[in-house]
Amino acid sequence: MQNVVEFEPSRAGKLNWDTIFFVAAFHIVAVAALFTFSWQNAIAAFICWWIAASWGIGIAYHRLLTHRGFTTSTWMMRFLATCGTLGLQSGPITWVTTHRLHHAFTDGEKDPHSPRHGIFWSHMGWIFRGTAQRQSQATMQKYSRDLMKDPYLRFLDKYYYVTTLALAGVLFAIGGWTMVIWAIVMRVAVSWHFTWLVNSATHLWGSRRFETRDDSRNNALVAAVTFGEGWHNNHHTYPRSAKHGLTWKEFDINWYQLQLLEKLGLIQNVYAYDLATESETPKEMRIAA
Repeated sequence: MQNVVEFEPSRAGKLNWDTIFFVAAFHIVAVAALFTFSWQNAIAAFICWWIAASWGIGIAYHRLLTHRGFTTSTWMMRFLATCGTLGLQSGPITWVTTHRLHHAFTDGEKDPHSPRHGIFWSHMGWIFRGTAQRQSQATMQKYSRDLMKDPYLRFLDKYYYVTTLALAGVLFAIGGWTMVIWAIVMRVAVSWHFTWLVNSATHLWGSRRFETRDDSRNNALVAAVTFGEGWHNNHHTYPRSAKHGLTWKEFDINWYQLQLLEKLGLIQNVYAYDLATESETPKEMRIAA
């Protein structure tokens, strides 16, 4: 029975009522935030969005932990992973496991969020039903054994919401409840949809530079709201490459930040595909996670 859970994120599984309630509540409160606008609240939301969505989800969860696109020190890895928890998209091990399943079975029956099962399913329906964000220990051991070895990542995976509660306390002390609503509730609700667009829109609309076996596409609009994660056809062709935007027109903020971190000596061994020379650095990067 455990093998079924591993390979079949079930579209016919039970509804996850706690997730449905949580997501609905955030969206309702996010609407209320529109009536409490201030530049202070907007700036706080933007800063938190950058830290959580760019440093956390894009750079840490995706390019580092999922695909090993670069290496860094343990403390830097843990710091970036902690930033990722502020996105409230589950803990690092669960997120990585789901994304590695997506790459292993892209747009097939076993893909956790393929648009071939409907746009709503790929965008957000997949988190409301079945096992896609409720990975078993056996599944995480199979697909994220490397991360399961780190006790701090295991702690984050179990208590990923704690960092948001701590941030809420800081924001409340600075700007009261309205800042909490803007920099956490509204920011998270909007950022969820930006991330979900990578699962849905970039497998439906956009250009295809490479003829991959899946439906991945490069979508400039999605890239613009996800710090460069929307160059999805590029990414599915060279999944380990930390560089997703392959031309100067393909704006990839996460890649520019990685270049800066490399110059500062905070990260090393950055894997990157160069479209102009059709070369990979380092050469062994074809062994993609």
